[in-house]
Amino acid sequence: MDERDIWDWTGVFFESTIFIYGLVLLLVYALLAILSFYAIRKYTQSASLSDQHHDLLASPLAPGITVLAPAYNEGLTIIQNVRSLMTLNYPEFEVIIVNDGSADDTLEKLVEEFDLIKVDFAYNIRIITQPVRGLYKSTNPAYSKLLIIDKVNGKSKADAVNAGINAAAYDYFVCTDVDCILHTDTLLELIKPVLQEPKKRMIAVGATLRLANSCEFDEGVMVRMRPPQQWLPRFQEVEYIRSFVLGKMGWSRINSVPNVSGGLGLFDKEIAIRAGGYDSKSFGEDMELMFRMCRFSKDNGINYAIRYIPKTLCWTEGPASIKIFKRQRTRWAKGLAQLMYAHFSMFLRPRYGRMGMVVLPYNFFFELLAPIIEAVGVVFYVLMAIFGVINWPFALLLLVFVYTYAIMITTLAIVWDQLAFRYYRTWREVGQLCIMPFFEFLLYHPMIVVFSLVGYWDFLTGKKGAWGNMQRQGFGGVKK
Repeated sequence: MDERDIWDWTGVFFESTIFIYGLVLLLVYALLAILSFYAIRKYTQSASLSDQHHDLLASPLAPGITVLAPAYNEGLTIIQNVRSLMTLNYPEFEVIIVNDGSADDTLEKLVEEFDLIKVDFAYNIRIITQPVRGLYKSTNPAYSKLLIIDKVNGKSKADAVNAGINAAAYDYFVCTDVDCILHTDTLLELIKPVLQEPKKRMIAVGATLRLANSCEFDEGVMVRMRPPQQWLPRFQEVEYIRSFVLGKMGWSRINSVPNVSGGLGLFDKEIAIRAGGYDSKSFGEDMELMFRMCRFSKDNGINYAIRYIPKTLCWTEGPASIKIFKRQRTRWAKGLAQLMYAHFSMFLRPRYGRMGMVVLPYNFFFELLAPIIEAVGVVFYVLMAIFGVINWPFALLLLVFVYTYAIMITTLAIVWDQLAFRYYRTWREVGQLCIMPFFEFLLYHPMIVVFSLVGYWDFLTGKKGAWGNMQRQGFGGVKK
């Protein structure tokens, strides 16, 4: 067999492998789209027929909820964000802000704005964290629900949230980011799946996140949704819609949610603590917690469920610069690699149910390996072109098919989201988002691949990292 024959055989094998891999992935997306359609339709129908918000607000039996929000150098937006959390619509809740050793004026602004003083507090250390320097409560009865924890920086969001869990008074806690703006009915919406599940223990509930960039806010309340004006946040908005509305709602339909986003999620505090809390060394702490809670539940015979809500309940500021975006996505990729390494013993093990048989294999083959396969594929096709053995009709047909399919799936998610919830006032704004998938394949997706590979390399080489400053720009007010 000469060199030409070797390249011909290798090319056929590679193209066949890529075709099968891509076909399976596309079929999975099609299945998720169908499952998402039924899940969202069921949600909208039940929401239109029920008046459970009023029942919950009037009920003394509504379970209490602790809202946890870690803060690191958030002085620019901290006051507005805390005020937003304090206005949530729920009968029994508390707000715990964890100042994770901020180097700016975050704590000073909180003390001044909310009339805080250091207090003695029954802080029960059930999860080990960096030392707590002090706990603060307000002298103003209007802020009686607010508790501030000041601690030594733990170099991770996970360490800060664990400190908040230790101080939480209620059986359920909601983890969010202090830079997020929550819908006033967030707690009411998140607790409903817990109350509606008669047979399984609801260990976590998530909801859709959107970008706050270019939206309008008034006193910490979102009053007007707009597509982000800058191109990088707008790409992220499209990605979020596809991920939450199509992906996670599809997984939720078959109780196979891979993770509840760190931006907003409700958790069963007992299960979270018994599973060990958040891993302070993980860069994908939200997904890692889900895997450990599921693993703990299966190991202890707990019939659990995880659900997602299609309604947007949280708005977060997305990176507007490539530098900050790279830092974020590199950290996410490193966290995914850590997660796969730490929990690979669950891989294809029936005892761990769908988490071991569906969720972990999917994330391994189609999330972790996808950037590697794409990068290798580009290099291989370049070499095949150089040696003149590339099957151009097949390669171009495959490229056009994948490109068209990606546009179709993303556009479907955007339009379906708008038809179901009418977030944007005009279809022109929806059209601005629908344009983005045409360029995502050429401009945005290559960055994701490169940054993911950098994150994998950091994991393999043991490069250290930290919970970095995202350099917030702040939220805009109502336009006059």
